[in-house]
Amino acid sequence: MDETSRTRRIAQEYVDRTERRDWDGLSALLDEHVVYEMPQTRERFHGRPTFLRFNQEYPGDWHLRARRVVADGRHAALWVDARVGDEAMDACVWLDLSEDGLITRVTDYWPTSYEPPADRGYPVERW
Repeated sequence: MDETSRTRRIAQEYVDRTERRDWDGLSALLDEHVVYEMPQTRERFHGRPTFLRFNQEYPGDWHLRARRVVADGRHAALWVDARVGDEAMDACVWLDLSEDGLITRVTDYWPTSYEPPADRGYPVERW
């Protein structure tokens, strides 16, 4: 399998495993030092444990579905249908992968800017 095909498969798995709340499976896709950023809130999370915790503790009945996956080498862009309860949103997710196929960076773009919750309770860097 060529690098772009592998990246496309990993990007789809990223969404599928997150949707299923398959935390062990998702963890296996992530580099230990993965960086997760949300530009609208200017938040940056460092490391696999913090990234997983963010997803595990995200409030509401949320669901994800990849509408489109585009890959080029070790980079992928996803158009994701996101739902929290009855609220539907579009998200654009950018993934960067290492040579060995682990996700090293996730950048989530959401449709509108908003302030993050004040009580995250774990390390996060605002930028």
